[in-house]
Amino acid sequence: MKHLKRDFLQLFGGKEEEIRIFFAPGRVNLIGEHTDYNGGHVLPCALHIGTYALVRQTADSSIRLYSKNFPEAGMITVDYKDLSFHEQHGWANYPKGIIAAVQHMQPINRGLEIMYYGNIPNGAGLSSSASIELVTAVLMNELFDAKLDMMELVKLSQKVENEYIGVNCGIMDQFAVGFGKKGHAILLNCQTLEYRHLPVDMMDCSIVIANTNKKRGLADSAYNERRATCEAALFKLKQHVDIDSLCDLTNEQFEQYKTLLSPMEQKRVRHVVSENERTKQAVSILERGDLQQFGELMKESHLSLRDDYEVTGIELDTLVEAAWKHKGTIGARMTGAGFGGCTVNIVRNEYIDSFIDEVGKEYVNKVGYEASFYVVKIGDGAGEILEEKETVV
Repeated sequence: MKHLKRDFLQLFGGKEEEIRIFFAPGRVNLIGEHTDYNGGHVLPCALHIGTYALVRQTADSSIRLYSKNFPEAGMITVDYKDLSFHEQHGWANYPKGIIAAVQHMQPINRGLEIMYYGNIPNGAGLSSSASIELVTAVLMNELFDAKLDMMELVKLSQKVENEYIGVNCGIMDQFAVGFGKKGHAILLNCQTLEYRHLPVDMMDCSIVIANTNKKRGLADSAYNERRATCEAALFKLKQHVDIDSLCDLTNEQFEQYKTLLSPMEQKRVRHVVSENERTKQAVSILERGDLQQFGELMKESHLSLRDDYEVTGIELDTLVEAAWKHKGTIGARMTGAGFGGCTVNIVRNEYIDSFIDEVGKEYVNKVGYEASFYVVKIGDGAGEILEEKETVV
């Protein structure tokens, strides 16, 4: 925190006591992939890594935004009179969208100086975008006394991503970032937004994230194409079955009505329905502390994402298949939208070093460049840092 405060003062000047600090985590989804926008269950958890925002209010109406992660972009200065999306503003469109949404709800008469720093790998599928959205939403809520609860902040952030940024994402990312709880996953019904915190006992294991380092932008990936296919399939099925979402279907109903769908739609819906069932099964498995059985579900999930939803690719498959062969692995699967990004692995602590070494070598040999590995803990959701905490900067 001292380093971040020093950097803030070098950028903006002023006094240290004027600075307020907010944090929002990244997230990883343990199981339940591509079910969120299909009205199903997901099981994400917040991470101890995320996005820090140091902020100070000013007397004028300008907003000055700077990211330590994108120093080449320099200082981006905008005004409340024009908070529209501008391609050249890059990363800053995320906080701009949030600020614009809050401004639309109530008048704002003070300027802002905000410095961001994130220790989430960008573009890796760990929700760096939702993290920057929520950290901005929380700070705007606090600084301008908007009196929004966390559910409202989560919904506002998703709306900004959908309508301002233009990514048709479900609500899981923002929900996990907002409602995270240390040592717990979140079982979320994305149709009803009912949720509960589920204790996750890692015992003698840790979560290891492996980043393919293949850059992929969610907005220009096949994500929207998969979503459109699911919506088309739902439209056909609703003519014959009383459902509101694909995840209302049971496996038995899918088998009964799948001939209504094209071969590609059948594959996509088979994944969605089976993945929703796996996520519900995971609850009782984790409640009894059976990580080994949960690892089997993770494998089934990855195979379904590979074969039916077709969102893995050589990078993710190489990492996961290498992990499955390693003696320390309890479970491994791709996580996030796919097409690059990350895998999530549960690895016995005594084997973490050899896991990183051996899986990393196999990845380089097959793909030609290195993966990055992060041993992560399950952390809390977005909020203000009221006292200094030890962190990695």
